[in-house]
Amino acid sequence: MLQHQFASPTKPGRVVVIGAGGFIGSTITAQLRAAGTDALPLTRRELDLLAANAAAKLISLLRPTDSVVMISAVAPAKTVAQLMLNLRIAEPVCEALDKAPISHLVYISSDAVYADDVHITEASPMAPTTLHGMMHAARELMLRSSTAAPFAALRPTLVYGKADPHNGYGPNRFRRQAQKGEPVSIFGEGEEERDHILVEDVARLAVRILYRRSSGILNAVTGDSRSFHDIAQIVASHFPGGRVVSQPRPGPRPHLTHRYFDVANRIKAFPGFTPVLLPEGLALVDKS
Repeated sequence: MLQHQFASPTKPGRVVVIGAGGFIGSTITAQLRAAGTDALPLTRRELDLLAANAAAKLISLLRPTDSVVMISAVAPAKTVAQLMLNLRIAEPVCEALDKAPISHLVYISSDAVYADDVHITEASPMAPTTLHGMMHAARELMLRSSTAAPFAALRPTLVYGKADPHNGYGPNRFRRQAQKGEPVSIFGEGEEERDHILVEDVARLAVRILYRRSSGILNAVTGDSRSFHDIAQIVASHFPGGRVVSQPRPGPRPHLTHRYFDVANRIKAFPGFTPVLLPEGLALVDKS
């Protein structure tokens, strides 16, 4: 659960976004600037976190009044090599935060840190069952241990949006298939139910956390889990001649067929926030 340092929204002095060139990072940066917030976006061009001088360069950029958003990662981390690469990416950030005081730290994590459970809340234990989840769990601990500043971890569920470079199974892949005039392909009956969140809503939550200088954990979820079959049907309906086809699964059906999130803590933390549910979100993305 989040704890707010500010009783009402207060504009941060400056927000340094590490990983601003990525899908979520660029969206957070855009929303900060739209709100008139001073933002310093750091992409790989401005800060190569794998360079030998990365920590020193970041220290030279940071101010004590800065809020920092850390999102730089190679995702998803599917191999041991990718897991270790992501830890190396986070290491100079931790070194810099240990030496340079800041005002606030927000890490964009993932719901993959949780165990393979059906019902999830912010109180659910971190017990990742994938390398990707283990990577985020480790980085949360690394970053939280590196600074005395208030620390918040925002844990998005499956994220979708127009500019997503990934092609994971779900809305983003389904849209690309339909745009090409191909049938939307689902595995088996597509009965697995998952929550999906629009990237702009992840950014809206991140900005709210920054404006309240919040600490703690918040899941970036809608609370509306839908089957991949239903998602595919929604996507197909947005394109002329769109249709859904079933294909054999590449392996056994996933152990966890359904997953749901309790949004009570999000409502308590940000009662004015209303997420865009999937049907409306897909319509917005496909019309943009």
